[in-house]
Amino acid sequence: MIALPGKPAAAIRAHARRAYPEECCGVLLGRDAGSGASVEALVEIENARGEERERRFLVRPQDYLAAERAAAGRGLVLLGFYHSHPDHPARPSAFDLGHAWPNLHYLIVAVAGGEPGEMTSWVLREDRAAFAPERLDVAL
Repeated sequence: MIALPGKPAAAIRAHARRAYPEECCGVLLGRDAGSGASVEALVEIENARGEERERRFLVRPQDYLAAERAAAGRGLVLLGFYHSHPDHPARPSAFDLGHAWPNLHYLIVAVAGGEPGEMTSWVLREDRAAFAPERLDVAL
């Protein structure tokens, strides 16, 4: 389970709206307890993908490192990533599966015609063969 308070949820939706028709991406920072994770801050990341930006995103190593440092500086941990799916459902793609890392949360927001909609969250199964959906509690 991952909790997403209203302010970070609104920031993700705003980022997805600004990036449309391309995918947006960013990092989820927060706390991870035995009962679940809670997002407390975000780090927006520029989609570094050169082509197919409306269907793919790329996080540069230096951006990942900067997000790790931002988390540590706030006493938080890097929980995972968020990204948008312009004009596609909030479900992981085969590309997402091929580029995912274990032990992280992957939040996806669907954006239809420029308007953010459904948000879902996923974790990579231990065998790396597929994503498993996880409960996402979004506060309004």
